Amino acid sequence: MKLIIINGPNLNLLGSREPSIYGSTFFADYLETLRRQFPGLQIEYFQSNVEGELINKLQETGFSFDGIILNAGGYTHTSVALADTILAINTPVVEVHISNVFAREDFRHLSLIGPHCMGSVSGFGLDSYRLAIHSFLKEKGK
Repeated sequence: MKLIIINGPNLNLLGSREPSIYGSTFFADYLETLRRQFPGLQIEYFQSNVEGELINKLQETGFSFDGIILNAGGYTHTSVALADTILAINTPVVEVHISNVFAREDFRHLSLIGPHCMGSVSGFGLDSYRLAIHSFLKEKGK
């Protein structure tokens, strides 16, 4: 199974950005943990602070991967373009958030991408990514 984790704006700062909300683990370290936990999976990774680059990566992987785990960061609440891209591709997408967006500011309660994803995981810290991987394994019956 071939999965990709796509992280949006400011997620390159994980480990140092607001550790009280996002934790103190750097994503590169967590990614290695995921790869060790799921040795039979091919897990690729992409991060960008630029909306158009996220759209390009979704289009590039959205017809050939088995699953996409997308943490669109702040674009979750603002990007019609990302929502349209998810609608245009064949690969299923799971929306992920590290924090519980529903326990935060009101504007974070709305996801423009969520209705077009197969599911959403939020509030479990970096473990939200692991839970998203399990959702793809369950879908494939593994």
